[in-house]
Amino acid sequence: KSLNQTEMKRRTKEFAKEIITLCRKLPNNREGRLIGDQIFRSGTSVAANYRAACRARSKAEFISKLSIVEEEADETLFWLEVINEMKIFHYEKLDDLMKENDEILAIVVASLKTAKLRKINS
Repeated sequence: KSLNQTEMKRRTKEFAKEIITLCRKLPNNREGRLIGDQIFRSGTSVAANYRAACRARSKAEFISKLSIVEEEADETLFWLEVINEMKIFHYEKLDDLMKENDEILAIVVASLKTAKLRKINS
C-alpha cells in the first residue's frame, strides 16, 4: 500500500467528516434538508468508495470503484457550489471545503488516467 493511498484515505475521511459537520449546520427548512440529504450521501461516499477502490482485486475493479469516487466528488462539488451561489447559509469553512473537494477530484481524475493507461499497456 502506497503512502499516497494512506494519505488519500485520511484526506477523504477528513473530507467526509467536514461534510457531516456542514450538514449539521444547514438550515432546518425544505431546501436545507433536501440539499443536506444529497450532499451527506455524496460527500461521505467519496471516502467509502475510495477505501473500496483500495481493496480492488483487479485493475478493472479499481477503475470502476475509482470512477464512482469521481462521480460522487463531482456531485458533492455541485452541491457546495449551490450552497455558495444560492447563499443557503454562511459557512466559514465553505471555501476551504470547496478547495479540498477540487483537489480530491483532481487527484482521482489523474489516478484514473494513470490506471486506464496501465490497463491498456498491460
